[in-house]
Amino acid sequence: MYKAISAKLINVAAAAAGAALLLGAANSTAHAAANQIVARVSLSQQTMEVLVDGRPTFAWKVSTGDSAHVTPTGSFKPTRMYEMWHSKKYDNAPMPHSVFFSGGYAVHATNAIKRLGRPASHGCVRLHPDNAADFYQLVETFGPTNTSIVIVK
Repeated sequence: MYKAISAKLINVAAAAAGAALLLGAANSTAHAAANQIVARVSLSQQTMEVLVDGRPTFAWKVSTGDSAHVTPTGSFKPTRMYEMWHSKKYDNAPMPHSVFFSGGYAVHATNAIKRLGRPASHGCVRLHPDNAADFYQLVETFGPTNTSIVIVK
C-alpha cells in the first residue's frame, strides 16, 4: 500500500541514504551506523529532539506524564506501531500515529495542542498531530530497529 510521505521526510531519507552510499560498502561498520534515528525526550524541558544520523533534524514541544502519572526514563526501541490506536485503559481515547516503546507507553498525537510544552499525559509522550505523523513516518521509513527513543529527566 502506498503511503504519502511529506517532502521534508523524503529529503531527510535521501540525505541519510546518500550519506550511507558515500561511506561505501567497504566500510561496513560505518555503513551500519548510518540511517539511525534518535528521539531525545526531555521531561524537564517538555521537548523532543529528533536526530537523524546524529544530526538534529526536528525539535518539537511535547506533553509527558503529569504529577500523578510517570513517564518512564531510559533508552527504548519501538515495540509496535499503529496509525490509529485506542487506549484500553483510558476510555478508548484515540492515540493517532502511536509508536509504542514500553508496555502501554507510546509517542502519539494529541488533540490537546494547547497543553503541549507542559506535563499533561497519563505517561505517554504526546505530540502535535503533524509532528506525530512525521515521527511515525520516520520510524516506518528507517525501521524500529534503527530507532531509539531516549527519555531523560
